[in-house]
Amino acid sequence: MKANRSGEGENILLLPVLYIALLTFVMCVFALSLTDQAEGAEFLKFGDMYGKVSSLGIELSEKLKSLEGKAVVMEGFMAPPLKPTLNFFVLTRVPMSICPFCSSDADWPWDIVLVYLKESVTALPFDRPIRVEGRLELGTKVDEETGFVSLVRIYATKLSEAKK
Repeated sequence: MKANRSGEGENILLLPVLYIALLTFVMCVFALSLTDQAEGAEFLKFGDMYGKVSSLGIELSEKLKSLEGKAVVMEGFMAPPLKPTLNFFVLTRVPMSICPFCSSDADWPWDIVLVYLKESVTALPFDRPIRVEGRLELGTKVDEETGFVSLVRIYATKLSEAKK
């Protein structure tokens, strides 16, 4: 029978411990990478939407253009709607106390997103942040029902209160 070299038995005992530690580390990294946003959806900030704004108009950013037709997540505020139950609304970066149809466009920020909903919902308080998940669509479009002109739209699949 061969004699054990000093410490060889201890190294064998360390292997399961190292394996468990590595597995735990990998699981923690995986858990941290998970978010409660839609699978494969890209988080889009209002600041990421435009490349340049000048007297010649608004230039869409490369990031925004690359996300067209894809699932995105945005957080912002629901602008006050015309009626309490709605199937679309305007998402803004900051809370707005007036509805988009009740004021001139001079009163409105330029970085807004029109959100279409699959099902009608009751309007949410205009001063609470919300989270919208859905498919992004770009390009000038006039809503047939309201006449509202939009450049950026999300066809929402999920609407929830934003986490603070």
